[in-house]
Amino acid sequence: MSSERLLVVIDPSREQQPALDRAAHLARKTGAPMTLFLTIFNFSYEKRALLSEEERELLRAALLEKHEAHLKRLVAPLQQEGLIVDYEIDWNVRVFESIIRHVLDNDVSYIVKSTQAHDTLKSVIFTPTDWHLIRKAPVPVLLVKEHDWPAQGVIIAAVDVDSKDPLHQELNTRIVNTAKNLAELIDGVVHLVNGYPGLPENMFIEQPALDSSRFNKSVHQHHKEHVEALGAQFNILPERCHVKEGLPEDVISGQAKLLDAELVVMGTIGEQGITATLLGTTAEQVIDNLQCDLLALKPDQFRSPLA
Repeated sequence: MSSERLLVVIDPSREQQPALDRAAHLARKTGAPMTLFLTIFNFSYEKRALLSEEERELLRAALLEKHEAHLKRLVAPLQQEGLIVDYEIDWNVRVFESIIRHVLDNDVSYIVKSTQAHDTLKSVIFTPTDWHLIRKAPVPVLLVKEHDWPAQGVIIAAVDVDSKDPLHQELNTRIVNTAKNLAELIDGVVHLVNGYPGLPENMFIEQPALDSSRFNKSVHQHHKEHVEALGAQFNILPERCHVKEGLPEDVISGQAKLLDAELVVMGTIGEQGITATLLGTTAEQVIDNLQCDLLALKPDQFRSPLA
């Protein structure tokens, strides 16, 4: 990661910047350069009937100057530490598009962005911008909540071992590789998690010759063997390989809570959702239920629809 630039999305609406804290933590470990990126827009600028062209440009210039001063204050102490940091401001009404355009035009390896905390529900809210980035960004997206990564914290690699599709197999390898590399950086522990849907109960009622208990054990054993084989390739112990029957969205979020995970690493297939059975609304249910950081990866062949 030492040569991989981190694009840190700054949220102008909040004082604390968890994404910047997380990115700085990684940069200290790796020497990775960072770009603090801020997208701003003011709809008053569009009110041509109320403001002259000169007034509109004065408004825009004042806002850019104000936010640039804020970015300089964020950058200064990091540069004093010896970290490689710069910043950029973009005037754009569509935040996700602004971010992705910057990634496409520059050498960026990771997007790091804060999530929104819901005070009442004590959960993490993923905004429309988050969803667009997860689906359309051509590089990994790290979505951060407001907490530290403690030593020996759990990193979950959510894998799908049921698909024979080379795309998903390649993505599995990338997910586990990434989780392992991060674990080495932050002194974390990697666990593999796999969820698989069981057959409907009425199938066994309609086919009494089928032994439901034997069948379910066979399916579970099949997944268990494949997950443990994948883990063995990366020196992950069998006791850190978790296979559960159930919808993937329930299994992944449930295991993340049970293991008190700091981070879940998942694969996404762009607009089509999250690997294999994790498609469409299912993917959104997984992510909405997470109470920890999320790192969303794409296959190598992925091309952003904005490219």
